[in-house]
Amino acid sequence: MSENSTFKALSAPKGVPDYVPPASATFIAVRDEFARQARLAGYQHIELPVFEDTTLFARGVGESTDVVSKEMYTFADRGDRSVTLRPEGTAGVMRAVIEHNLDRGYLPVKLNYYGPFFRYERPQAGRYRQLQQVGVEAIGVDDPLLDAEVIALADRCYRAVGLTGFRLELTSLGDNTCRPAYREKLQQFLFSLDLDEETRRRAEINPLRVLDDKRPEVQEMTADAPLMIDHLSDEARAHFDTVTATLDAMGVDYVINPRMVRGLDYYTKTTFEFVHDGLGAQSGIGGGGRYDGLMAQIGGQDLSGIGFGLGVDRAVLALEAEGVTLDG
Repeated sequence: MSENSTFKALSAPKGVPDYVPPASATFIAVRDEFARQARLAGYQHIELPVFEDTTLFARGVGESTDVVSKEMYTFADRGDRSVTLRPEGTAGVMRAVIEHNLDRGYLPVKLNYYGPFFRYERPQAGRYRQLQQVGVEAIGVDDPLLDAEVIALADRCYRAVGLTGFRLELTSLGDNTCRPAYREKLQQFLFSLDLDEETRRRAEINPLRVLDDKRPEVQEMTADAPLMIDHLSDEARAHFDTVTATLDAMGVDYVINPRMVRGLDYYTKTTFEFVHDGLGAQSGIGGGGRYDGLMAQIGGQDLSGIGFGLGVDRAVLALEAEGVTLDG
Protein backbone atom coordinates (compact mmCIF):
# COMPACT_ATOMS: atom_id res chain seq x y z
CA MET A 1 0.00 0.00 0.00
CA SER A 2 1.40 3.39 -0.97
CA GLU A 3 1.88 6.12 1.60
CA ASN A 4 -0.85 8.31 0.04
CA SER A 5 -3.48 5.61 -0.59
CA THR A 6 -5.51 6.64 2.46
CA PHE A 7 -6.03 10.18 1.18
CA LYS A 8 -9.30 10.99 -0.56
CA ALA A 9 -8.99 11.92 -4.23
CA LEU A 10 -9.29 15.66 -4.78
CA SER A 11 -11.63 17.33 -7.25
CA ALA A 12 -12.03 20.85 -8.64
CA PRO A 13 -13.77 23.38 -6.37
CA LYS A 14 -17.56 23.31 -6.58
CA GLY A 15 -18.84 25.30 -9.54
CA VAL A 16 -15.48 25.48 -11.33
CA PRO A 17 -15.36 23.59 -14.65
CA ASP A 18 -12.36 21.77 -16.06
CA TYR A 19 -11.83 21.83 -19.81
CA VAL A 20 -9.85 18.75 -20.77
CA PRO A 21 -9.08 17.23 -24.20
CA PRO A 22 -10.86 16.73 -26.51
CA ALA A 23 -13.59 19.15 -25.26
CA SER A 24 -10.99 21.82 -24.47
CA ALA A 25 -10.43 22.30 -28.21
CA THR A 26 -13.96 23.74 -28.55
CA PHE A 27 -13.40 26.06 -25.60
CA ILE A 28 -10.17 27.41 -27.11
CA ALA A 29 -11.73 27.74 -30.58
CA VAL A 30 -14.64 29.82 -29.22
CA ARG A 31 -12.49 32.05 -27.02
CA ASP A 32 -9.91 32.67 -29.75
CA GLU A 33 -12.52 33.37 -32.43
CA PHE A 34 -14.31 35.90 -30.22
CA ALA A 35 -10.97 37.62 -29.53
CA ARG A 36 -10.02 37.48 -33.23
CA GLN A 37 -13.26 39.18 -34.28
CA ALA A 38 -12.61 41.93 -31.71
CA ARG A 39 -9.07 42.50 -33.04
CA LEU A 40 -10.33 42.59 -36.64
CA ALA A 41 -12.77 45.33 -35.55
CA GLY A 42 -9.88 47.42 -34.19
CA TYR A 43 -10.05 46.53 -30.49
CA GLN A 44 -6.57 46.17 -29.00
CA HIS A 45 -5.83 43.63 -26.27
CA ILE A 46 -5.53 44.65 -22.63
CA GLU A 47 -4.35 42.20 -19.94
CA LEU A 48 -6.01 42.86 -16.59
CA PRO A 49 -5.21 41.79 -13.01
CA VAL A 50 -7.27 38.86 -11.75
CA PHE A 51 -7.80 40.71 -8.45
CA GLU A 52 -8.27 44.40 -7.68
CA ASP A 53 -8.86 46.70 -4.73
CA THR A 54 -12.35 45.85 -3.42
CA THR A 55 -13.38 49.53 -3.57
CA LEU A 56 -13.16 49.47 -7.37
CA PHE A 57 -16.00 46.97 -7.67
CA ALA A 58 -18.07 48.32 -4.77
CA ARG A 59 -17.97 51.79 -6.33
CA GLY A 60 -17.98 50.81 -10.00
CA VAL A 61 -20.34 47.83 -10.17
CA GLY A 62 -22.83 49.07 -7.55
CA GLU A 63 -23.43 48.09 -3.94
CA SER A 64 -27.10 47.22 -4.60
CA THR A 65 -26.19 44.49 -7.07
CA ASP A 66 -26.14 40.82 -6.11
CA VAL A 67 -22.63 40.71 -7.57
CA VAL A 68 -21.29 43.09 -4.91
CA SER A 69 -23.61 42.28 -2.01
CA LYS A 70 -23.57 38.47 -2.27
CA GLU A 71 -21.25 37.05 -4.92
CA MET A 72 -17.77 38.57 -4.69
CA TYR A 73 -14.72 36.61 -3.57
CA THR A 74 -13.27 39.21 -1.19
CA PHE A 75 -10.44 38.66 1.26
CA ALA A 76 -7.69 40.50 3.16
CA ASP A 77 -4.20 39.97 1.73
CA ARG A 78 -1.09 39.63 3.88
CA GLY A 79 -0.85 43.41 4.08
CA ASP A 80 -4.43 43.48 5.44
CA ARG A 81 -5.69 45.17 2.25
CA SER A 82 -9.16 44.18 1.05
CA VAL A 83 -8.89 42.69 -2.45
CA THR A 84 -11.46 40.97 -4.65
CA LEU A 85 -11.20 38.43 -7.46
CA ARG A 86 -12.65 40.25 -10.45
CA PRO A 87 -16.38 39.53 -10.91
CA GLU A 88 -16.53 41.40 -14.26
CA GLY A 89 -14.22 43.23 -16.65
CA THR A 90 -15.46 46.77 -17.29
CA ALA A 91 -14.48 48.36 -13.97
CA GLY A 92 -10.93 46.99 -14.26
CA VAL A 93 -10.60 48.26 -17.83
CA MET A 94 -11.76 51.72 -16.77
CA ARG A 95 -9.30 51.74 -13.88
CA ALA A 96 -6.45 50.83 -16.26
CA VAL A 97 -7.52 53.45 -18.81
CA ILE A 98 -7.45 56.15 -16.13
CA GLU A 99 -4.21 54.94 -14.53
CA HIS A 100 -2.31 54.76 -17.84
CA ASN A 101 -3.84 57.94 -19.34
CA LEU A 102 -5.27 56.10 -22.32
CA ASP A 103 -8.21 58.52 -22.26
CA ARG A 104 -5.88 61.47 -22.96
CA GLY A 105 -5.26 60.48 -26.57
CA TYR A 106 -7.39 59.58 -29.57
CA LEU A 107 -10.96 58.66 -28.67
CA PRO A 108 -12.69 56.27 -28.53
CA VAL A 109 -10.21 53.95 -26.81
CA LYS A 110 -11.08 50.46 -28.10
CA LEU A 111 -9.91 47.53 -25.99
CA ASN A 112 -10.57 43.79 -25.77
CA TYR A 113 -9.79 41.30 -23.02
CA TYR A 114 -10.50 37.72 -22.02
CA GLY A 115 -10.03 35.38 -19.09
CA PRO A 116 -11.66 34.04 -15.93
CA PHE A 117 -14.04 36.00 -13.69
CA PHE A 118 -15.30 34.90 -10.29
CA ARG A 119 -18.74 34.99 -8.66
CA TYR A 120 -19.97 32.98 -5.70
CA GLU A 121 -23.22 31.82 -7.28
CA ARG A 122 -25.28 28.67 -6.83
CA PRO A 123 -23.71 26.35 -9.41
CA GLN A 124 -25.84 24.82 -12.15
CA ALA A 125 -25.45 24.10 -15.85
CA GLY A 126 -23.92 27.22 -17.40
CA ARG A 127 -23.62 29.09 -14.10
CA TYR A 128 -20.12 28.73 -12.75
CA ARG A 129 -18.17 30.30 -9.92
CA GLN A 130 -15.25 30.68 -12.31
CA LEU A 131 -16.70 31.89 -15.59
CA GLN A 132 -14.83 32.66 -18.80
CA GLN A 133 -15.57 35.75 -20.87
CA VAL A 134 -14.31 37.72 -23.85
CA GLY A 135 -15.12 41.41 -23.62
CA VAL A 136 -14.66 44.71 -25.42
CA GLU A 137 -14.94 48.32 -24.30
CA ALA A 138 -15.14 51.45 -26.49
CA ILE A 139 -14.51 54.44 -24.22
CA GLY A 140 -14.72 58.19 -24.70
CA VAL A 141 -17.43 58.82 -27.32
CA ASP A 142 -21.18 59.01 -26.65
CA ASP A 143 -22.38 58.10 -30.13
CA PRO A 144 -25.32 55.79 -30.94
CA LEU A 145 -23.46 54.62 -34.06
CA LEU A 146 -20.77 53.25 -31.75
CA ASP A 147 -23.46 51.42 -29.77
CA ALA A 148 -24.63 49.76 -32.99
CA GLU A 149 -21.04 48.88 -33.93
CA VAL A 150 -20.43 47.14 -30.58
CA ILE A 151 -23.73 45.23 -30.74
CA ALA A 152 -23.09 44.15 -34.34
CA LEU A 153 -19.60 42.95 -33.33
CA ALA A 154 -21.07 40.75 -30.58
CA ASP A 155 -23.61 39.35 -33.05
CA ARG A 156 -20.77 38.65 -35.49
CA CYS A 157 -18.75 36.83 -32.80
CA TYR A 158 -21.54 34.34 -32.21
CA ARG A 159 -22.20 33.80 -35.90
CA ALA A 160 -18.46 33.32 -36.53
CA VAL A 161 -18.44 30.19 -34.34
CA GLY A 162 -21.57 28.82 -36.03
CA LEU A 163 -24.30 29.77 -33.58
CA THR A 164 -27.67 30.68 -35.10
CA GLY A 165 -30.32 29.85 -32.47
CA PHE A 166 -29.93 32.98 -30.36
CA ARG A 167 -31.80 36.25 -30.21
CA LEU A 168 -30.63 39.75 -29.39
CA GLU A 169 -32.77 41.61 -26.84
CA LEU A 170 -32.46 45.38 -26.63
CA THR A 171 -33.70 48.26 -24.49
CA SER A 172 -32.74 51.71 -23.21
CA LEU A 173 -32.21 52.46 -19.52
CA GLY A 174 -32.32 56.21 -20.10
CA ASP A 175 -29.85 58.85 -18.93
CA ASN A 176 -29.52 61.48 -16.21
CA THR A 177 -32.10 63.70 -17.94
CA CYS A 178 -34.91 61.17 -17.38
CA ARG A 179 -33.76 58.54 -14.88
CA PRO A 180 -34.35 60.63 -11.71
CA ALA A 181 -38.02 61.26 -12.52
CA TYR A 182 -38.51 57.63 -13.57
CA ARG A 183 -36.76 56.40 -10.42
CA GLU A 184 -39.20 58.42 -8.30
CA LYS A 185 -42.17 57.06 -10.24
CA LEU A 186 -40.93 53.46 -9.95
CA GLN A 187 -40.22 53.80 -6.22
CA GLN A 188 -43.69 55.21 -5.66
CA PHE A 189 -45.10 52.10 -7.37
CA LEU A 190 -42.84 49.65 -5.51
CA PHE A 191 -43.41 51.15 -2.06
CA SER A 192 -47.15 50.60 -2.53
CA LEU A 193 -46.49 46.83 -2.72
CA ASP A 194 -46.15 44.35 0.12
CA LEU A 195 -42.41 43.82 -0.30
CA ASP A 196 -40.18 41.89 2.08
CA GLU A 197 -37.56 43.89 3.96
CA GLU A 198 -34.60 43.01 1.72
CA THR A 199 -36.51 43.81 -1.48
CA ARG A 200 -37.73 47.11 -0.03
CA ARG A 201 -34.14 48.02 0.85
CA ARG A 202 -33.11 47.19 -2.71
CA ALA A 203 -35.92 49.42 -3.99
CA GLU A 204 -34.52 52.29 -1.93
CA ILE A 205 -30.96 51.88 -3.29
CA ASN A 206 -31.72 51.00 -6.93
CA PRO A 207 -35.39 50.29 -7.72
CA LEU A 208 -34.52 48.88 -11.17
CA ARG A 209 -33.00 45.88 -9.36
CA VAL A 210 -36.47 44.86 -8.17
CA LEU A 211 -37.66 44.48 -11.78
CA ASP A 212 -34.78 42.01 -12.23
CA ASP A 213 -36.02 39.80 -9.36
CA LYS A 214 -36.58 36.27 -10.70
CA ARG A 215 -39.01 35.17 -7.96
CA PRO A 216 -42.46 34.50 -9.52
CA GLU A 217 -44.30 36.30 -6.72
CA VAL A 218 -42.22 39.46 -7.20
CA GLN A 219 -42.57 39.28 -10.98
CA GLU A 220 -46.32 39.03 -10.56
CA MET A 221 -46.43 42.03 -8.19
CA THR A 222 -44.33 44.15 -10.58
CA ALA A 223 -46.13 43.14 -13.79
CA ASP A 224 -47.69 46.60 -14.09
CA ALA A 225 -44.63 48.57 -12.98
CA PRO A 226 -43.73 51.65 -15.05
CA LEU A 227 -40.94 50.89 -17.54
CA MET A 228 -37.96 53.10 -18.33
CA ILE A 229 -38.39 52.80 -22.08
CA ASP A 230 -41.81 54.51 -21.77
CA HIS A 231 -40.31 57.45 -19.86
CA LEU A 232 -37.26 58.37 -21.95
CA SER A 233 -36.29 61.99 -22.49
CA ASP A 234 -36.31 63.29 -26.06
CA GLU A 235 -32.51 63.02 -26.11
CA ALA A 236 -32.41 59.45 -24.81
CA ARG A 237 -35.23 58.44 -27.17
CA ALA A 238 -33.39 59.92 -30.18
CA HIS A 239 -30.21 58.04 -29.13
CA PHE A 240 -32.07 54.73 -28.93
CA ASP A 241 -33.96 55.32 -32.19
CA THR A 242 -30.65 55.90 -33.97
CA VAL A 243 -29.24 52.66 -32.54
CA THR A 244 -32.21 50.60 -33.72
CA ALA A 245 -32.30 52.29 -37.15
CA THR A 246 -28.58 51.59 -37.61
CA LEU A 247 -28.97 47.94 -36.60
CA ASP A 248 -31.85 47.68 -39.08
CA ALA A 249 -29.61 49.10 -41.81
CA MET A 250 -26.84 46.64 -40.87
CA GLY A 251 -29.22 43.68 -41.02
CA VAL A 252 -28.81 42.81 -37.32
CA ASP A 253 -32.00 41.22 -35.99
CA TYR A 254 -33.21 42.16 -32.50
CA VAL A 255 -36.31 42.32 -30.30
CA ILE A 256 -37.14 45.09 -27.83
CA ASN A 257 -37.36 43.83 -24.25
CA PRO A 258 -38.61 46.76 -22.13
CA ARG A 259 -38.27 44.80 -18.85
CA MET A 260 -34.58 44.00 -19.30
CA VAL A 261 -32.38 44.97 -16.37
CA ARG A 262 -28.74 43.93 -16.53
CA GLY A 263 -27.08 42.68 -13.34
CA LEU A 264 -24.72 45.65 -12.95
CA ASP A 265 -25.65 49.17 -11.81
CA TYR A 266 -23.51 51.18 -14.21
CA TYR A 267 -25.59 50.66 -17.37
CA THR A 268 -27.35 53.62 -19.02
CA LYS A 269 -29.00 54.19 -22.40
CA THR A 270 -28.49 51.27 -24.80
CA THR A 271 -28.51 47.92 -22.99
CA PHE A 272 -28.57 44.49 -24.63
CA GLU A 273 -28.44 40.76 -24.02
CA PHE A 274 -28.01 37.70 -26.22
CA VAL A 275 -30.33 34.85 -25.22
CA HIS A 276 -30.24 31.18 -26.24
CA ASP A 277 -33.27 29.12 -25.24
CA GLY A 278 -31.34 25.87 -25.69
CA LEU A 279 -29.60 26.53 -22.37
CA GLY A 280 -32.66 26.36 -20.12
CA ALA A 281 -32.68 28.63 -17.06
CA GLN A 282 -29.25 30.12 -17.77
CA SER A 283 -30.27 31.37 -21.21
CA GLY A 284 -28.16 34.56 -21.32
CA ILE A 285 -24.98 33.91 -23.32
CA GLY A 286 -23.63 37.47 -23.29
CA GLY A 287 -24.56 41.12 -23.21
CA GLY A 288 -23.57 44.62 -22.30
CA GLY A 289 -24.46 48.25 -22.70
CA ARG A 290 -23.48 51.88 -22.39
CA TYR A 291 -22.23 53.29 -19.09
CA ASP A 292 -22.35 57.06 -18.65
CA GLY A 293 -20.76 58.22 -15.42
CA LEU A 294 -18.76 55.09 -14.58
CA MET A 295 -15.37 56.63 -15.34
CA ALA A 296 -16.10 59.69 -13.21
CA GLN A 297 -17.41 57.43 -10.44
CA ILE A 298 -14.03 55.72 -10.10
CA GLY A 299 -12.00 58.93 -10.27
CA GLY A 300 -11.49 59.68 -13.97
CA GLN A 301 -12.86 62.06 -16.57
CA ASP A 302 -16.60 62.18 -17.15
CA LEU A 303 -16.46 60.10 -20.33
CA SER A 304 -19.04 57.60 -21.55
CA GLY A 305 -18.34 54.12 -22.86
CA ILE A 306 -20.00 50.99 -24.18
CA GLY A 307 -18.96 47.37 -24.09
CA PHE A 308 -19.94 43.74 -23.81
CA GLY A 309 -18.95 40.48 -22.14
CA LEU A 310 -19.54 37.25 -24.06
CA GLY A 311 -19.69 34.04 -22.05
CA VAL A 312 -17.30 31.46 -23.49
CA ASP A 313 -18.72 28.70 -21.23
CA ARG A 314 -22.28 29.54 -22.28
CA ALA A 315 -21.32 29.68 -25.97
CA VAL A 316 -19.77 26.19 -25.71
CA LEU A 317 -23.01 24.88 -24.18
CA ALA A 318 -25.06 26.66 -26.87
CA LEU A 319 -22.96 24.98 -29.58
CA GLU A 320 -23.66 21.61 -27.94
CA ALA A 321 -27.38 22.43 -27.82
CA GLU A 322 -27.35 23.23 -31.55
CA GLY A 323 -25.25 20.19 -32.39
CA VAL A 324 -22.48 22.34 -33.88
CA THR A 325 -18.91 20.99 -33.74
CA LEU A 326 -15.80 23.10 -34.22
CA ASP A 327 -12.42 22.04 -35.49
CA GLY A 328 -9.86 22.58 -32.74
